[in-house]
Amino acid sequence: MVPRNSPRLDKKQVADTALRLLNEVGLEGLSLRAIAKELDVQAPALYWHFKNKQDLLDEMATEMVRRMAADWARLPPGSPGPDGDWLEGFRARMRGLREHLLRYRDGAKVYSGTHFTDMSYAEPMEANLRMLTAAGFTPAGAARAWFTAYSYTIGYVIEEQAMGPDPASGAEGYDLDARAARLAEYPLAAAAGREMFVDHERGFEVGLEAVLVGIRETLRGRRDFRNTP
Repeated sequence: MVPRNSPRLDKKQVADTALRLLNEVGLEGLSLRAIAKELDVQAPALYWHFKNKQDLLDEMATEMVRRMAADWARLPPGSPGPDGDWLEGFRARMRGLREHLLRYRDGAKVYSGTHFTDMSYAEPMEANLRMLTAAGFTPAGAARAWFTAYSYTIGYVIEEQAMGPDPASGAEGYDLDARAARLAEYPLAAAAGREMFVDHERGFEVGLEAVLVGIRETLRGRRDFRNTP
């Protein structure tokens, strides 16, 4: 804990503590009061920086971006060559996004829909879009390609974290056998559970590949993609 006579808190220190505490209490249990207790300060000290929980979530998401950007900066930039290096660069970035979100309990929910509090996202976003424009995407096509894969990844992790660590065994109340029994009259829907909810790693990779192939076929090199049916 931070002693009461420590130097004044800053936003990053609070966000770091909030992300650590998130793994213990989850999004529902996270509050400014709980963070103040963890920091051994009075709750009003935090209200100098955050007027409400949403402000705190925005700062937490921004800190996640800072950490993610440092990792993305070490990834190869990809290339437009026929060997498809840009695809591997794209895969690596989406895998990195998923891995970062999974570091925190409810990490994807915290990250989704928040407003970043500084420009930490700008440099990695520019670099990622440069990778795609160098590979033959128009600027608009690159933006759409990035946002499509980005949205898939965040949505996948939201569902993955909501199901708990082991849905196959019924951990955290999610029981695939019980689901199949409820859907006995709908055999395809019943069988789909084990494809959708078991082996998140494989499921993510299969879905990501489908998204990237679609991006390659519909967005790369096309200037009229907005008119695609």
